[in-house]
Amino acid sequence: MNNPGQKDSDRMLSIVLAPFSWLYGAVMRIRNFLYDKGWKKSYSFDQAVISVGNLSVGGTGKTPMIEYLVRLLSKEYSIAILSRGYGRETKGFRLAGETDNASTVGDEPFQFYKKFSEKVVVAVCEDRVEGINRLLILKKSIQVILLDDAFQHRRVKPLFSILLTDFSKPFFRDYILPRGRLRESRKGSFGANVIVVTKCTSLTREIELNYKNEIQAHSGDKPVFFSAIGYSKPISLGNTQIYQDVVLVTGIANSKPLVDHVSEKINLRHHFNFGDHHVYSTKEVDEIQQKALTLNASILTTEKDFVKLEQTLDKNLWFYLPIETRFINSGSEFDKMVVDKIKSYLKN
Repeated sequence: MNNPGQKDSDRMLSIVLAPFSWLYGAVMRIRNFLYDKGWKKSYSFDQAVISVGNLSVGGTGKTPMIEYLVRLLSKEYSIAILSRGYGRETKGFRLAGETDNASTVGDEPFQFYKKFSEKVVVAVCEDRVEGINRLLILKKSIQVILLDDAFQHRRVKPLFSILLTDFSKPFFRDYILPRGRLRESRKGSFGANVIVVTKCTSLTREIELNYKNEIQAHSGDKPVFFSAIGYSKPISLGNTQIYQDVVLVTGIANSKPLVDHVSEKINLRHHFNFGDHHVYSTKEVDEIQQKALTLNASILTTEKDFVKLEQTLDKNLWFYLPIETRFINSGSEFDKMVVDKIKSYLKN
């Protein structure tokens, strides 16, 4: 049921925040203008640098996209993943190794390391130019560098830029911070080589065409692809079967798609919904486990959360749910576009 009072309140708040959004947008426009004119320097590299990012704050599916690219490219090329390492307790450049964890490199980079350490090199650095230079000193054989969450990092000029936007919160319906969730204006999408609409549900041909038209009104004729979240079977380190009743634990930006998926498959008894990149305390883990025992339920969490919790939990109670990017229809066209760009660049 719609709440007219809440709508009026939201409208008033939007009006109040509009001047601050204009100011924030003006700063970003000036910054981008300086880079576009070459008055602020961007750096290119001999390696094929692929950027994955978004215009908005919050989760748009960057992690599963990076993993998709690893699977696509790792058989052919020597790959490194470079991330800022958001939420870590360390500073500067750090190459992920056996002694690292989520607190030293960040939850998502640690997930990459745990999953792909035999295939790729994983590093973190707030300064992407420094990070790439340090990587190339340590690992001279690297051919492809995947930049995680780097669409606004103009100091690096990528070979190919992939812009992601959430199907339920597309950038063309959003506003610049703080009025909305955009880090820069919708026109920023013009800087991408390709736009991928992620986490799609109920995608009809009509909706697909409407989204393409809306996106290309801001990005020009850039190719637009559509993808969904693919869920694998829950995984346990305790070799136990998941119960029909579950307690769900999430520390991600948007938990709704996962909640919807879990609710369709099994009986969701309780949801501990923490903020993105949440650092779990021993008290919280104990509370979660006690809740599950009381309900005679298993505990289900995300892979991103699991890498932070693995050392402190009862392995017989906990399961994590791997996810992956799955393209709708034209996935082979996307793959060919990326691979051909890399092949052509590395030949020269």
